[in-house]
Amino acid sequence: MSELMKYNAACRALAEARNVDEVKDMRDKAMAIQTYAKQAKNRELEADAIEIRVRAERRLGEMLREAPKRTTAHSTGGGSKGSKREPLPDAPPTLAEIGVSKKLSARAQKAAAIPQETFEAKVADWREIVKEDEGAIRSDPLSSKVHVGHNSGENEWYTPPDYIEAASLVLGGIDCDPASSLIANKTVKAKTFFTAEQDGLRKKWGHRVWMNPPYAQPLIAQFCEGLATRLESGEVESAIVLVNNATDTAWFHRILGKAAAACFVKGRVRFLDPQGNPGAPLQGQAVLFFGADSKIGSFSKAFAGFGVILRHV
Repeated sequence: MSELMKYNAACRALAEARNVDEVKDMRDKAMAIQTYAKQAKNRELEADAIEIRVRAERRLGEMLREAPKRTTAHSTGGGSKGSKREPLPDAPPTLAEIGVSKKLSARAQKAAAIPQETFEAKVADWREIVKEDEGAIRSDPLSSKVHVGHNSGENEWYTPPDYIEAASLVLGGIDCDPASSLIANKTVKAKTFFTAEQDGLRKKWGHRVWMNPPYAQPLIAQFCEGLATRLESGEVESAIVLVNNATDTAWFHRILGKAAAACFVKGRVRFLDPQGNPGAPLQGQAVLFFGADSKIGSFSKAFAGFGVILRHV
């Protein structure tokens, strides 16, 4: 059986597990495999084992949260000095009786409290970082922030400098960044930029535009429509936009149809949070170029190292 088949089988078994002992057994086996894989320098197996361990802890937490609470035992005897505490009939087992420490119980229930979509997003972000980094694998996938690719409403993520440098080179400078901030513009260095409070959707943008729009809806659709209409009116002459490669959305097709060329990024862009920490969205990204055909060669040269370049014909 291949490692992938074993991993998939373990995930199915966890989903089907009906008692604490089953889940604990799978967690213990995953921890043993994790230790072995780390010693053997097998990163893929180590990552699989860590994920299975975390999923097992989450399943354990779900079971503990669903279990009936233990009622206080009643006393027997005539007085307080001679009383004896006895468990109530049919009382649920204690953590000690099921072999779960308080520390594990707290961690498991904390994992179970995370909404399913957020949990999967955190695991996916962590998987992407594991794939791209060569250092030691972080053993707690749930400690990472969820990126805005999940449209959670969090928009304060900044483009890595190498993308900005390539865009500025192609455009010959950046006149406007309509969806920016004071921190972001330290890297972008646009002549004019608009913050969320200033509402760039209501402003004039200038001729050469860089845009990494907010990824939460409806803002991403509104900013992409704003660019499309400004290109049509001639207000914007050239632009480079970094967005999710959301080919299943109307807003993406709206601006893709206007683009002269596109770079579909290999892997996922490691955006930066306000503290400079990298994060990876679930979805891949595309860099779209809008401008004269004579500039396509320059765009292709500048962005070839980021992914596959396609020209609009």
